[in-house]
Amino acid sequence: MRQNQARRAALLDAAIDVLAREGARGLTFRAVDTQAQVPAGTASNYFANRDDLLTQAGAHIYERLQPDAATMAASLTGPRNRARVAELMHELVGRIGAYRAGYLALLELRLEATRRPGLRAVLTERIRADVDANVGYHLDSGLPGDATTVLLLYLAMNWLIVEQLTLPDLFDEAQLHDLVERAVERLVPQAGA
Repeated sequence: MRQNQARRAALLDAAIDVLAREGARGLTFRAVDTQAQVPAGTASNYFANRDDLLTQAGAHIYERLQPDAATMAASLTGPRNRARVAELMHELVGRIGAYRAGYLALLELRLEATRRPGLRAVLTERIRADVDANVGYHLDSGLPGDATTVLLLYLAMNWLIVEQLTLPDLFDEAQLHDLVERAVERLVPQAGA
């Protein structure tokens, strides 16, 4: 397989766009080549098969969804209280909402994983590692709440993001903001409580 990392990344970005727009059934090497505007056959030189493409696209989505170093550093400044958790949840919803294609592609991959045990194993491992990292970060940073708090926030924010990306007219920006605030208010204990 080819090793030009910039080309590989461009092909994975194209695969993500195809997944988001056409679903898993539309993801073909030809569709990726067309989306990436590269010669026919390029994607098949970089990925062993469609399962390899699906798996690598899923990993690439997570690379792109990770907060940058500045965001991570900023998350540790100031008080460790419920208001800080709300700020972090707003940042999360905004960052993921800004990468609409990636999150929609991830939803497609999750649906495809119900039919592909190999993909399900890879996604389960990756998402479990992400959830564990979030729990560990939250606990180590001294933010209020326990592991269950983080899991409940994870579930609430994920579904809120699904609604925002799939049915964008369901909640306006003010409602979206308020829902994040209310979720944090109800799930995160007050400091010292």
